[in-house]
Amino acid sequence: MNIKPLVNIEIDGKIYNYKLFQSLDLLSKTYSQRKAAKKLGISHSVFNRRILKAEKELGYKLVNKIGSGSELTDDALKLLDLYHTYNNRLKKSKSIRIAGGHIITGLIESLDLPFNLEVFSTDTDSAFSLAQDDLIDILALDDPLIALSNNLDFTPIAFDYMVLVANNKNNKKIESVKDLSNLNFVPVKGTAQRLVWDTLKDNNIPFNLEKEVKSQFDAFKIVKNSDNLYTFLNGSYFKGNDVLKNQTIHSLGFVYSQGLDSEIDKFVNYISNNCSDLIKLQGFSSF
Repeated sequence: MNIKPLVNIEIDGKIYNYKLFQSLDLLSKTYSQRKAAKKLGISHSVFNRRILKAEKELGYKLVNKIGSGSELTDDALKLLDLYHTYNNRLKKSKSIRIAGGHIITGLIESLDLPFNLEVFSTDTDSAFSLAQDDLIDILALDDPLIALSNNLDFTPIAFDYMVLVANNKNNKKIESVKDLSNLNFVPVKGTAQRLVWDTLKDNNIPFNLEKEVKSQFDAFKIVKNSDNLYTFLNGSYFKGNDVLKNQTIHSLGFVYSQGLDSEIDKFVNYISNNCSDLIKLQGFSSF
């Protein structure tokens, strides 16, 4: 079965058929309505009526005469760019496209996997936005909260925990949760730090949060250049105090459409069943 999606575009409440955009595309290459019509297998008159009808509905010109030929107007070129943008989104990539948190994407890239992958490391909100727009195949999460909050199926592949990170010159002794009282922390959005803040609140420990950052690496640099700031980062990537290890164990994993693409299913199953030793070597606990 040969299935090929075709793009229609709605403009100001009216739907314009993919045939219009195919016509504009061919006209932009041939500069001839007759040649474009022939390639489409329609008559020149049908082609011309298609353009004129769209111009009337849109309220602006799509085609200008140039000598014995035709060219697209600037407005038509903008429409064609929009069509290509959406059309490209529908094309099946030869790679499995993955976007997500810096920790789990780093783990994926460290594994020797027999798959063709495109891995994009970004903050959770940006990755989630890409997933909502169907621009990626797998949403990779450093923390499952966004999946749980949106009732998405979450497939865990590893465990991690948070460690306290501070400037090496800071000599404050921290052995229990009580020793975290009144400290200033750098929060990182989209991470399992939420488990730290919940633990501190549950134990009535006062604390302060400074300006939030999007990357654990940014938080690390800020803290290392400060004498009075702290942060909690993933123990798999950063060395630190594991004072809240038991309270911050969390899973990392994938959100994807199971059963929709056999190659994606094979990829997730491969990591789940064949990579436990490699995952442990990277500092994580495997499932």
